[in-house]
Amino acid sequence: MESRFLGIADLVETPSVAVVVDVMRAFTVAAWAFAQGAEKIVLAESLDDARALKARHPDWVALKDGPPAPGFDMVNSPGLLRSVDLGGRTVVQKTTAGTVGALAVKEAPLVLCTSFVVAEATAQLLRTRKSDSVTFVVTGDDGQADEDMACAQYIARRATESGTDAAGFLRRAAESRAAAELTEGVRQGVHPDDVALCLEVDRFPFAMVATLEGSLMVLRPRAMPSLTDEDPVR
Repeated sequence: MESRFLGIADLVETPSVAVVVDVMRAFTVAAWAFAQGAEKIVLAESLDDARALKARHPDWVALKDGPPAPGFDMVNSPGLLRSVDLGGRTVVQKTTAGTVGALAVKEAPLVLCTSFVVAEATAQLLRTRKSDSVTFVVTGDDGQADEDMACAQYIARRATESGTDAAGFLRRAAESRAAAELTEGVRQGVHPDDVALCLEVDRFPFAMVATLEGSLMVLRPRAMPSLTDEDPVR
């Protein structure tokens, strides 16, 4: 499997398989939303689009980066989301990098959204597909975010070498600028446990697949049976 690692701005053609990585925090939050019972996540193009979707569907749950804001129910924090019952709900998510990256490759035949918490499930799905080429979209910091690059490289390695040790990749993520900003309170809408939750490898036994459903880019979980048997969603 040939792996390419590109920032959002570097995408010049539609890849056959795109793995969109946002560790801190969009796709850690998305995984937690599914673990808390969400049926699907609609990835919004803009804050205005997210508000409009929420206005049309008042029962949907809208979340965004940063501090709380009118029209949104929650912020993009796994620590805050983990205590919310989302059973059967639709979530609308708009973030600075993760959702932007997924929408940038929405025409790709296969789009996976990922972070460390679903790393093995993502790698297993890539192994199942036996893809010749995979493009990892490193969303943070114009493609330079070390936590996203570390996760992308880890999954790429795991897709071909299942025994790959996560420790070095996690260390890079823990020492990243994003981790420091979350820990030091530079970013708003943060729970003290957010960084630790973003660094839990393989917490959930599902991959996350994004597809176009009409005009909307919709993210849904895809359970990986061998993982589900060993580690049920908590």
